[in-house]
Amino acid sequence: MLLIIGYIIVLASTLGTFSIHGNLAALWMPTEYLAIFGLLIAGFVANNNPKMIKGVLGALPSVFKGARYNRAYYVNLLALLFELLSKVRREGLMSIENDVENPGSSPTFGKYPDIARDHHVLEFICDYLRMMVGGNLNTLEVEGLMDQELELHHHEMEAPSHAVSKLADAMPAYGIVICVMGVVNVMGSVGEPPPILGKMIGGALVGTFLGILAGYGFVQPVASLMEQAAKDNSKVYGVVKAVLLASMSGYAPQVAIEFGRKNLPADYRPTFLELEEELKSRKSR
Repeated sequence: MLLIIGYIIVLASTLGTFSIHGNLAALWMPTEYLAIFGLLIAGFVANNNPKMIKGVLGALPSVFKGARYNRAYYVNLLALLFELLSKVRREGLMSIENDVENPGSSPTFGKYPDIARDHHVLEFICDYLRMMVGGNLNTLEVEGLMDQELELHHHEMEAPSHAVSKLADAMPAYGIVICVMGVVNVMGSVGEPPPILGKMIGGALVGTFLGILAGYGFVQPVASLMEQAAKDNSKVYGVVKAVLLASMSGYAPQVAIEFGRKNLPADYRPTFLELEEELKSRKSR
């Protein structure tokens, strides 16, 4: 929604200011719009492999949707981890083997559908719980493995935003290409009357205008929002990592969850008492 509002402000600022002293009809050059759109698509396709193109198209919905990870999601995540670790504390590691191997049919995971639908987070949790079930682990080695996996994951998540950002940077250059083509056309029509030449020159300059406006007013905000969404996604894994490593170090579930709470973004972090009350209320259900 904010992106749409931003687009409206951009158009109102540019077209509104121009309309005070000029004629908006002068900006209507269909061929220039067609050319800039064609260069936009061509540049995107030429600069990216099929995997990256698919990644960008898959990341675009996150730009128009609201925040995926909010306070309720994080509280559910901590509650899920607390329930799993409490079960381990009471019944041993083997008690969660079926939950980890078949999370789709697990009653525990079934209580938290928003986590169960998040394939990557669910896989991250289950993979490391499975390792805990499998035998004795060196906490430092597991932490190193987590860091390597998360670094790769973060790189993959941010790659689409970088691709779109590069496209935004190239848009002004595409506008200049269109403008130069228009100027070349003008040079071939120097014998025409001044009004006709003026219209042709204006049309050429519209190409530069479109390139700059589209690049920095429309495409770059999309890249920025995609990057923000990728960073928000990364924070979730940091919470899971903190909780599981604390548990592996021998801390009780209540303390391990506190490690995760302290890793939550400040905007979404409940207080210690709020989280404790939430966990107690869920336990009594």
